[in-house]
Amino acid sequence: MRPGLENFLLLADSYKISHHLQYPPGTNKIYSYFESRGGKFNKTVFFGLQYILKKWLVGQVVTQAMIDQADAILNKHFSGKNIFNKEGWEYILHEHEGRLPLKIRAVPEGTVLPTRNVLFTVENTDPKIPWLTNYVETLLVQCWYPMTVATNSYHMKCKIAEYLGQTADSMDKLPSMLHDFGYRGSTSVESAGLGGLSHLVNFQGTDTLAALVTAEEYYGDEMAGYSIPATEHSTMTTWGRDNELQAVRYILEQIPEGPISIVSDSYDLFNMLENIFGGELKDKIEKRRDGGVVVRPDSGDPAQMVLRTLTILGDKFGTIVNGQGYKILPPCISVIQGDGICYESIEKILSTIKESGWSAENLVFGSGGALLQRLDRDTQRCAYKCSYVEVNGQGREVFKDPITDPGKKSKGGRLALVKADGEFTTISEDEARGKGQQDEMEVVFENGDLLKDWSLKEVRARAWKNATKS
Repeated sequence: MRPGLENFLLLADSYKISHHLQYPPGTNKIYSYFESRGGKFNKTVFFGLQYILKKWLVGQVVTQAMIDQADAILNKHFSGKNIFNKEGWEYILHEHEGRLPLKIRAVPEGTVLPTRNVLFTVENTDPKIPWLTNYVETLLVQCWYPMTVATNSYHMKCKIAEYLGQTADSMDKLPSMLHDFGYRGSTSVESAGLGGLSHLVNFQGTDTLAALVTAEEYYGDEMAGYSIPATEHSTMTTWGRDNELQAVRYILEQIPEGPISIVSDSYDLFNMLENIFGGELKDKIEKRRDGGVVVRPDSGDPAQMVLRTLTILGDKFGTIVNGQGYKILPPCISVIQGDGICYESIEKILSTIKESGWSAENLVFGSGGALLQRLDRDTQRCAYKCSYVEVNGQGREVFKDPITDPGKKSKGGRLALVKADGEFTTISEDEARGKGQQDEMEVVFENGDLLKDWSLKEVRARAWKNATKS
């Protein structure tokens, strides 16, 4: 059987195929690094390299069938020009049993650190295969996606934590206050699984089942996220406009205990709030055990609709004032806003309700496209660059420094990530040794073996301890 998209040799940009012909004669070592050069957020949550390593780099990843297929495809792709490095790949197959002679050092996953710091480094361990370091760039740079989702989710968590700290008596609700609604908006099942898992670095709420499978397989967590029963517009509108009361009553009877989310804007949100939840079914809602009704207003301007929803529910069900002086609804009723949620809208919603005396603890948010899809490699300006080579055994720093864009200047030399007084800084390995400073990066992969296997629990511990401090 032909390897197809499982062929490791074809998991690269086309121009990588000819690069073994382009390095200086005598090159025996190539060392490259990956960083976030800046972007939307000034701090990055490092996550997702382990997924890529386990899926694509661990163990034997080169076979003769892969070499033969790549040879045939690339010969046609380059119009018969013989530039495919068949000899080099066969050397890896025979001398290394198809395992990659590379060493990768990386920041522990879940680490939160300022941008413009090294996140991982890659170098060849066999001097005959220096070109391999940058051949794997295409795959390894795809770490941008889980890292950026985790970063985006993290900063939304920090924003929610900020308002909880101002308007609530505790942070207990924080891990469940941003729910992943992004499965259907993802580009593939794989991206939903990886992106959804990246969100779960920061929160515990998800409707993306693929994330649970990915968490168990790649980060050893048997149940990484949780959800509750919820309606959708089809389960409401099939009852008809005139039967919303019967629909809600039936659903509450079918699911008599625990929390349940009910989408409320199919027709007239305000009728639903005032006359159904706060009228005909008020007694039934107040008697629910082990959780209440979570009202989902959905349509309209998010900040104004959330505020109006809280105001009506407060009038109908009453409120109490917490220790911070802000209003909270009784435990039988709360609100989830699942439309138009992103970092910016969370700020607007929370500031709007705070100004009207409401605590952030009344809310849960659901985010879809903005959580898993409305981002790209430039959101955090992720880049993989060569910074050091050895030619005939002589080392030299290398870097780029375009006069047209100083922001793209890359680092030179072998790098270390050090921490002093709680702050991360990237310096040279020689400088770190001279100062007696420990490199925070660890060897995670060497010659086909995974040397670090972070659990999701460990990753979360690193990210969560910083979420209320940023």
